[in-house]
Amino acid sequence: MIHLCEVGARDGLQNEKKHVATEDKVALIEQLMDAGVKKFETASFVNPKVVPQMADAEAVMAALPDRDDITYAGLVLSRSGLERALATKVDRLHITAATSDTFNQKNVRRTVSESVEELSDVVEDASAAGRPSAAILSTVFGCPYEGEVARDRVFRAAEAFLGAGVQEIVLADTTGMANPVQVKETVTEFKKYFGDEVPLGLHFHNTRGLGLANVAAGYEAGVRMFDAALGGLGGCPFAPNAVGNVASEDMIHMFQEMEIETGIDLEVMLSTSKWLETVMEKTLPGMVMKAGPASQLA
Repeated sequence: MIHLCEVGARDGLQNEKKHVATEDKVALIEQLMDAGVKKFETASFVNPKVVPQMADAEAVMAALPDRDDITYAGLVLSRSGLERALATKVDRLHITAATSDTFNQKNVRRTVSESVEELSDVVEDASAAGRPSAAILSTVFGCPYEGEVARDRVFRAAEAFLGAGVQEIVLADTTGMANPVQVKETVTEFKKYFGDEVPLGLHFHNTRGLGLANVAAGYEAGVRMFDAALGGLGGCPFAPNAVGNVASEDMIHMFQEMEIETGIDLEVMLSTSKWLETVMEKTLPGMVMKAGPASQLA
């Protein structure tokens, strides 16, 4: 069974120049709930001057329905962000740090060790408030400024966050530098280092066209939790030439064609992706929305 964390409302929209209204963000999430998606990264609690698209984080959370079967996650990068998040109905906190010092400095003006130390305190405070958390480690598969990132650096950061109380680790390819062999090797080494008891997710961008291939490689290595964004929206302002996330509908289509259970209604997801194009007023990168499911052609 595949477990999708839909990150379109946060990672998908954060770098978009077109302002997206609160009601459209809520409508996006609600339509994907109707498709069967159970977990969402709904917003980030960051400085609105830095990321204006996320200025309505509290309003989005207040407008979402209360549902016991849905998990709402919010991105937090600081103690002030934590305080904002805890004042909402966010179920789960996502904290993130790069594993490359240069990338992390450009992103949050801190070294990796400084971010890990600060965010570990955030995780502990969140746990004390009854909110579980996940750590998203970026540049795991390469940094555009430093090149290859040693896996022991990745594992040390993961170990520190697990020690602080995070309940899940997500290895992220924010810059789109991963390849399938590298993904398999990294996941295999992670599982050898930490064992299978540590929940592991993967987050890929499609910068060089390998997003779905990397998802498939992660699946073959034993991962069942994946981030993706509807339509393939997304991009990081600190990653040169970065493009969007793996498109949720393309990933779900791939797994369904492989006869792997996802629990998601692809037709509803595709309809929502077409609606999202009208909201964004542009063609989105997702492929299946344009070509249609392969099974319909047989």
